Amino acid sequence: MNKIKFEELNLNPDVLQAINDLKFENPSDIQAKSIPVSLEGQDFIGQAQTGTGKTLAFGAPLLSRMEPSNGKVQAIILAPTRELAIQVSEELGRLNKYTKFKILPIFGGQSIDKQLAPLRKGVDIVVGTPGRVLYHINRKTLRLENANFLVLDEADEMLNMGFIEDIEAIIHNLPETRQTMLFSATMPRQIKNLAKNYMKPDAQHIAIAKKSLTVSKIEQYYFEVSPKNKLEALCRILDVDAPKSAILFCKTKKGVDELVGSMQSKGYIVEGMHGDMKQIQRLNTLNKFKSGKLNYLVATDVAARGIDVEDVTHVINYDLPQDSESYVHRIGRTGRANREGTAYSFACRKEMSMIRQIENTTKSKMLRKQIPTLADIYASKSEAIIDSIKETLEANSYEQFIQISKDLITEYGAEDVSASLIKLIFDKESNFDYTEDTLQNNTVNNTNNANNDDISRLFLSVGRLDKVNTLDLVKFLDTTAGVKSKELGRIDILDKFTFIDVPSQLVDIIIEKSSGKKINNKRKVRIEVSHRR
Repeated sequence: MNKIKFEELNLNPDVLQAINDLKFENPSDIQAKSIPVSLEGQDFIGQAQTGTGKTLAFGAPLLSRMEPSNGKVQAIILAPTRELAIQVSEELGRLNKYTKFKILPIFGGQSIDKQLAPLRKGVDIVVGTPGRVLYHINRKTLRLENANFLVLDEADEMLNMGFIEDIEAIIHNLPETRQTMLFSATMPRQIKNLAKNYMKPDAQHIAIAKKSLTVSKIEQYYFEVSPKNKLEALCRILDVDAPKSAILFCKTKKGVDELVGSMQSKGYIVEGMHGDMKQIQRLNTLNKFKSGKLNYLVATDVAARGIDVEDVTHVINYDLPQDSESYVHRIGRTGRANREGTAYSFACRKEMSMIRQIENTTKSKMLRKQIPTLADIYASKSEAIIDSIKETLEANSYEQFIQISKDLITEYGAEDVSASLIKLIFDKESNFDYTEDTLQNNTVNNTNNANNDDISRLFLSVGRLDKVNTLDLVKFLDTTAGVKSKELGRIDILDKFTFIDVPSQLVDIIIEKSSGKKINNKRKVRIEVSHRR
């Protein structure tokens, strides 16, 4: 069966040109089924998972039907989170390349003044979170009596977050003749009630089967790993796969902070996102991830809503989600736009029932995978190392080191010298100090085990209020005491002080070399052994 093309959907030529500029040829299932209904002006519910192109599904017909309005708001689009509101606004902006309507995102955490000025000048489309939209309505700075279009994006998530009263209050400010488009991944009772109360009786329900949109392009695997070995398991996997761009999920905000700190101490380029972070910090982190300045992003489920980065190759469930629906949303961050993606999940023995539950819900199979061995890591990195050596040989830029090489070869032999140099490269590129070929339950470098007599916990008299982060502390200990990041364990930065787990044999060196020295050339750091209670 031949796929339909965008040219066959009767879209506005300017909108179609913008779609062509984006190199989209064939609409997704939700786009192909909902765009004709939307162009006819009918109310509808679009039931589809994240990552299926819902913004274009409502954005293309919306822009096709709108007309110049002298600055009066014609369409209101509600989204559950700030990130999603910004994401939708940006995607609409690309579709609006030639139609040139004025689009304004409004959300909490942003200066009211930045929103008031464009609202006074006049905008055509408002994309916002329910709370901030209602705030402007109550202040009379946003009027919706001329709005002919209402879009509820990820309606189930908005209801889960307690926005039902805000949504109803907003709807009461809209004309009854409006067209309502509701998009939701699931159809709980509240969604059905919302549709019954606020959509026209002939509203259509367009549902896309889950089997065609959750895992068709996503390879799913799980690793059985004990909680104390999760960090080393993660490092082994990242060393073998070397993902270009990956999102890692944790259940809690604290879990995000701890994993980010541990990964940063191992040298990974990573930052986190969760609800306790300031909006500007979350936006900066997201922009760095989109631009490729971050390889890894660690997030909670709520913070990840609205993240739409095309080149995410891996999603890693460092913590399993609470339910199967959350799992579907998570892995939808990869394999987007018909690309292939990889989803990994960590599970301890008692969590295997959750793996089975996810498989039953998604009608898919998660294959068990073994945690990489050192041999696997060697094999993965060897090709890159060989290529770099060949490049150096072909560049013929090593003449000044030939005599040193001859002396070493005479003393130790060519094979041993070559192997030792390759080991130096390997150690530099490895982020974890692996001590065993396979990951055992009694991993030597498990600094999270409070009963490990070889690990000591240090107290440092600086914390968040001193504006220090994990990288600052790692650099400080390296500079003052020569202690490398791979020798450090867990780092817990609190408001006024910090705890760091280190091998016991390094305690005296760190206290002697680092205590009393200034960090970031600002404040002197007092260091002492913390006695666990």
